Amino acid sequence: MFGDDAGIQLGAYNNPVCKTPHLDNLASRGVTFKYGYTSVSSCSPSRSALLTGLPQHQNGIYGLASGQFHFSSFDNVISLPKILSKNQIRTGIIGKYHVQPESVYTFDFMQTDATHDGNSIGRNITLMNEYFEQFISTNDSRPFFLYMAFHDTHRCNVPDVYGEFCEKFGDPSKSNGTIPDWIPDYYDPMNVALETYIPDNSIARQDLANLYTVTGRLDQGVGLFMRTLEKYNLLDDTLIIYTSDNGIPFPGAKTNLYDHGMIEPFIVSSPDSKQNWGKTSNALASTTDIVPTILDWFDVQYPNWTLFKTQVKLTGQSLLPALSNVDATGFDHVFASHNLHEVTMYYPMRVIRTKDIRLIHNLNYFAPYPMALDIFDSPTFRKLLNDTQTGQPTEWIKSLKDYYYRSEFEMFNVTSDPNELVNLAYNPKYFSIFSDLKARLNAWQNETNDIWRCEPRGVLVTDGTCVSADNIFDN
Repeated sequence: MFGDDAGIQLGAYNNPVCKTPHLDNLASRGVTFKYGYTSVSSCSPSRSALLTGLPQHQNGIYGLASGQFHFSSFDNVISLPKILSKNQIRTGIIGKYHVQPESVYTFDFMQTDATHDGNSIGRNITLMNEYFEQFISTNDSRPFFLYMAFHDTHRCNVPDVYGEFCEKFGDPSKSNGTIPDWIPDYYDPMNVALETYIPDNSIARQDLANLYTVTGRLDQGVGLFMRTLEKYNLLDDTLIIYTSDNGIPFPGAKTNLYDHGMIEPFIVSSPDSKQNWGKTSNALASTTDIVPTILDWFDVQYPNWTLFKTQVKLTGQSLLPALSNVDATGFDHVFASHNLHEVTMYYPMRVIRTKDIRLIHNLNYFAPYPMALDIFDSPTFRKLLNDTQTGQPTEWIKSLKDYYYRSEFEMFNVTSDPNELVNLAYNPKYFSIFSDLKARLNAWQNETNDIWRCEPRGVLVTDGTCVSADNIFDN
């Protein structure tokens, strides 16, 4: 189950206000990863990483797949549903698709926004559950993989009608139709649990309150799907994973690879690990770990194949050992990679995150950081922009100038500096840590055939080596 811009505003992650009883129940039936991360903080690239196990710079979906953006995985990329189908495992998707080409991301059963209204198939939990029941009630004895892709908690594309987060969609009291299985909860903006990276003003608080409402709709959908699994006697032998594609749609979160942009809810319920149900793991988990986890669950080997004459290997790892032993070693770092959101928003970043340190390499650091349209047009950011322009206090943790203009390298001690405000990359005391993480990050870029690995001061040439831009200009 995959949220859309869904964050950790859950009881299971110690949010005392947002009501999420069904996700909290799922956490009581599984392991909650305190440090769950996306591998890229943007919709289509994140979904491509989820479904291939390959970072976006390797699989080819560098930015949003739809419309005039048109980023697409390479034709010969092998996705999880393709692997499972060849191993007699039935596959299905219900909800948001937002990847391409369909020849790569092919499911046996498909009910998506490619053929339905996006709100209906991704926010109407009653309709989603009807298709869910249709899929699992089929007279087919094969094991199955089903990908339930919510459209909540993404900002609404028609906010004037349905509200900023489509919180009015399907609420009969707002004269916007009915979602029979959803009982809306609305929140007093003065009572939200305001995160430090969100400005403390009435507009941002109302924005967050609206996000809470649609988080509740997603949560009630999770409860509905769980009851359907139970109805068909599948609840006790099904691996269930809940996570999301990127950070919530607020400045400093979505499309950023700071902690607030990478952090995801990450709850995994396995009937084989009941001894650890209800526990929290400190293992670092990534969305690129989901493919190896599911292959491990089904005891299916990853295929032997090449992409651009390079042997493809998964760099994520199965999380099943971390379910069996929440203190398991070997889950001490994750990588992340971002190139674009919309096609005009070029800002490639590469990241390694350990238990205590995050190192970000901003490859286009000499340009201002570009804003995703839905965040730029949000009430929260408009208020931030207007207050900055008029010289009013923004109640934000940093200035817009610091947000837009970033150093080439940013390194933060996320334990002592959770808001990531003190850049240690150029501090001589941290030189050995910086050098080690930079080398590990570069090694991962080489292993995943990252064609950006020579930037910003070099050029990747045909033999796979980097040539200094200075040498090219000299010649």
